[in-house]
Amino acid sequence: MPTYTPPLRDMQFVMHEVLKVSDELKALPPHADVDADTINAVLEEGGKFAAEVAFPINISGDTEGCTLDKTTHAVTTPQGFKEAYAKYVEGGWAALSCDPAYGGQGLPFVVNQCFYEMMNSANQAWTMYPGLSHGAYECLHAHGTEEQKKIYLPKLTSGEWTGTMCLTEPHCGTDLGLLRTKAEPQADGTYRITGAKIFISAGEHDMTSNIVHLVLARLPDAPAGSKGISLFVVPKFKVNADGSLGERNAIYCGGLEHKMGIHGNATAQIVIDGATGTLVGQPHKGLAAMFVMMNAARLGVGNQSLGLTEVAFQNALAYAKDRIQMRSLSGTKAKDKPADPIIVHPDVRKMLLTAKAYAEGARALQCFCAVLLDKELSHPDEKVRKDSGEMLALLTPIVKAFITDNGFEATVMCQQVFGGHGYIKEWGMEQHVRDARINMIYEGTNTIQSLDLLGRKILGNNGASLKKFGKLVGQLVEEEGVNEKMAEFINPIAYLGDQMTKFTTEIGFKGLQNPDEVGAAAVDYLRVAGHLVFGYFFARMAQVALREIAAGNTDPFYGAKLQTARFYFAKLFPETATLMRTARAGSQVLMDTDLALA
Repeated sequence: MPTYTPPLRDMQFVMHEVLKVSDELKALPPHADVDADTINAVLEEGGKFAAEVAFPINISGDTEGCTLDKTTHAVTTPQGFKEAYAKYVEGGWAALSCDPAYGGQGLPFVVNQCFYEMMNSANQAWTMYPGLSHGAYECLHAHGTEEQKKIYLPKLTSGEWTGTMCLTEPHCGTDLGLLRTKAEPQADGTYRITGAKIFISAGEHDMTSNIVHLVLARLPDAPAGSKGISLFVVPKFKVNADGSLGERNAIYCGGLEHKMGIHGNATAQIVIDGATGTLVGQPHKGLAAMFVMMNAARLGVGNQSLGLTEVAFQNALAYAKDRIQMRSLSGTKAKDKPADPIIVHPDVRKMLLTAKAYAEGARALQCFCAVLLDKELSHPDEKVRKDSGEMLALLTPIVKAFITDNGFEATVMCQQVFGGHGYIKEWGMEQHVRDARINMIYEGTNTIQSLDLLGRKILGNNGASLKKFGKLVGQLVEEEGVNEKMAEFINPIAYLGDQMTKFTTEIGFKGLQNPDEVGAAAVDYLRVAGHLVFGYFFARMAQVALREIAAGNTDPFYGAKLQTARFYFAKLFPETATLMRTARAGSQVLMDTDLALA
């Protein structure tokens, strides 16, 4: 049976020693009093909840799945899910980073993000139920009317209700400009909404008394395409003036998707048959309002794969230390045993270290992005808010695509460490692989994230955002450029940082001649950018580790961090050279292929 230990030490290292989160928070009035001890205490308890409540029902939830009663349209979640959710609400975990004005605890987003990493390691399918509520909360907090905030935010904050986002329709996925769901204005100011949505995670369940659906639809006078989309809040049960639940709304689950993974989460086909909803934000501006939720979800999806990478690594490492098979090529290591533990074999170590490096790089990036979001929301200086938002926008597609691509690769490698046992359900590894696969697809496929990064976030502003990240790299290079002990970490990012300008300009120029050139290069480009970002954070982590060792700190944690960083730069970072070459190969070998694809 698999196990899980919350990686609190590494979280503390990233937050307190590398990013100096407490110092950053002192500049934010809502969080100025949040110190390291507070953060550590919260996450220690959060880790206990993840390991002791959510984790034990992960495999059973995957086995049992969700059940739909087609007569009543009610969905029953796996055994133990409802009880775990009640404990989650009772513990106040839903309110962790929510506004105190609506009953929240007001803790910074970075704390919530670390908590959710542990929850995703423990049980991604279960964690999606409360996780999606945060996006609904943020959307209504930013764009809802005062009445909508009063009705919905306290219940979403407490966890008494959950939320969803209803975007995709049977005939269109990410291209929301094609959606057909209609919203007819009513005399009382509400809207009558009719349509069908698919792939709605946590779209129906038995864990709360109400579900708050955020639904994209078109008004009668809506222009065609994405500029004609409006956003509506459509509750499962209508809400009376006094806040009590009224009659059942005409929005229900018509079917459950039979999926490769995340079986414990109800991925619903939602039928909207003249349901009553209210407008969120301005007419025809629904996509902009929904992007608050979508961007939060993209950070959340990256966090899902970080969680799966961590738990897969932990179990593969434990197995590799215990499983004996063959002898080491360099001579017997376990003389008291008939064979050596497989961890002595170089390629087994490569697989383990790949997962470890991808988890630790992702954790640093996730925490950095969470702090950027806290600064964007709460910093008193408008320029800092703007710069933080711009940097976060640049990094969001990297969080979503690079971390999830790496997460799938890492879970497959960890499954491989188990050999044949990795293919067997009881060990838990094949579930991690299946669960990780969806993260590369939903909230905008990773190809779309790549197009967003290269086309919109970089070429769209002539590389201004990329240059700002380049300044961070340049500052670190300048700071440590003459330190011989840092050379193996600094030289690779300095070289790649210099190459990125030429690489980006070249693709941008080719794209002006033929837009397909951007499409052909985008996926490779994002991975190059992802490695530059990971490389920067590994260099910063190595910097801290070297300083601690030089100061006489004998904690083996720091030596382990250096070994992981060295592996990353030696074995994973060099992928950038191949990626730049394939990106430069252009679009012709892809597009002039009618005979090959006939």
